[in-house]
Amino acid sequence: MTLPHFTDAESFRAFRSAPAQWLGIALDIARSHGLDIGAPHVFATGTNLVVGLGETLILKIFPPLLAAQFVSERGALAQLAGRLDLPIPEIVAEGMRDGWPYLIITRLAGTLGSEVWPQLPEDLKERVLRQIGETIAAVQRTPLGPLASIEPRWDDFLRRQMQGCRARHTRLGLAPKFLAGLDDLLRDAEELIPMDAPPVILIGEYIPENFLLACDDGQWSLKGLFDFGDVLAGWRDYDLLGPSAFMAAGRPGRVKSLLEGFGYAKPDFALKRRLMALMLLHRASDLNSHICIEGWQEKAGNLVELQELIWSG
Repeated sequence: MTLPHFTDAESFRAFRSAPAQWLGIALDIARSHGLDIGAPHVFATGTNLVVGLGETLILKIFPPLLAAQFVSERGALAQLAGRLDLPIPEIVAEGMRDGWPYLIITRLAGTLGSEVWPQLPEDLKERVLRQIGETIAAVQRTPLGPLASIEPRWDDFLRRQMQGCRARHTRLGLAPKFLAGLDDLLRDAEELIPMDAPPVILIGEYIPENFLLACDDGQWSLKGLFDFGDVLAGWRDYDLLGPSAFMAAGRPGRVKSLLEGFGYAKPDFALKRRLMALMLLHRASDLNSHICIEGWQEKAGNLVELQELIWSG
């Protein structure tokens, strides 16, 4: 049993979506570490090959074309270990199979955020967003350590994103009225987004699919954080984008809770402008799919109105 070599992401996704082709290899890896393989659970979503081993462990296998995600995940988990109040996975074992690196990590307790978030009442949504802001700040207070050398470097990453920004959003179908303001926004971005400020750990995806919640006496709280495959070292505001787009929904109370938890007061025009630029430059940016404000494309006439809509309050 060997893992194949892929030269493109589409071929790998097809392989990942057919667990019968690779589950036996995953279980063989687990067996080689003396682990129980009696009740494996294949996670259908995600980027890599992921298998739950019972209730306590998870095996993540990274294809060589996504080896950078392995480097990010391993480096982030090692650097953040013991430094956060919020639980994150612990590395139990690591290795290589047919050129594919893998990690065996602990499985966290809690309910997936995406399953709970839509049903939460407004006050608990504000509570969770405040906790997310606090968590982002705590992660960013952690020394970079070896993550200081992770690629790409922030200035290189940002310049590359700026160069491809218009082509990306044109391809993704962003409305012409928003594309019209893109050049002005990118010019502002060069002044508003620090290129050489002291970098911090950026997770990149503080979204409901990547954290766990738990309920205690009717109060839902943040219970765990996982998936560190997109870690960067760069400017701190970048990590406000996920919760801003997917969770805050332009509601003043939610925006206020997120930003205050992070350590910001009421957002001024410069902060909103910077966040709008970063949202368009994010490595996963797709406004049409990611902004969760109903009817936002009709409510905003340009990018300035859109930033006011997203970060209202």
